[in-house]
Amino acid sequence: MKLYTYYRSQASFRVRIALNLKGLQREDVYLHLEKGDQFAADYKALNPQMVVPTLIDGDVKLFQSLAILEYLDEKYPEPPLLPADPAARAWVRGFALINIADSHPLIVPRIRHYLLEDLKLTQDQLLGWIRHWMGAGLAAMEALLAEHRESGRYCHGDAPTTADIGLVTQVTPAKTFGADLAPYPRVMRIYDSCMAIPAFADAQPAKQPDAE
Repeated sequence: MKLYTYYRSQASFRVRIALNLKGLQREDVYLHLEKGDQFAADYKALNPQMVVPTLIDGDVKLFQSLAILEYLDEKYPEPPLLPADPAARAWVRGFALINIADSHPLIVPRIRHYLLEDLKLTQDQLLGWIRHWMGAGLAAMEALLAEHRESGRYCHGDAPTTADIGLVTQVTPAKTFGADLAPYPRVMRIYDSCMAIPAFADAQPAKQPDAE
């Protein structure tokens, strides 16, 4: 397997966690998103969206983190990232999508650059934007965990799932941008449980070889 990644990319972080949980080996190819490596012609030919991650597994080319997570879970089913019960699977997917499809897309580098360079927001306004959308997602996660009977050490059940991957990659940028995490005790309890697992801890941005 070959993973095109960037240490600060939360989408790449999700895929690194999943690969680690499943014990799958990979070769990392590092693209520096702030320097524009993703816009190089050879990478554009590989991934026309010019984002990371891209995962190559043999002759299979995959893009978008959630699709990659579900591919890995179907091809390499142990340990599972999704519960067996259909209702539980839908809950786990929905919880993860708060981060993957809602909060995170609003703060990625291309959005931040557009807000600063095209719309001329100040740095303080940009920070307010990031904290607002991170907080909205965290508040929803906290409320869902409070009502979900199967949440405890993890979001659902006794082992980490895709929901936990989404939670961790919601908290990580919130911490990076100085969001107030005190209102989210359930979220932070699960975050701490996950980060005590080497598969999560070793995948975190600060531990990647391209970290700055």
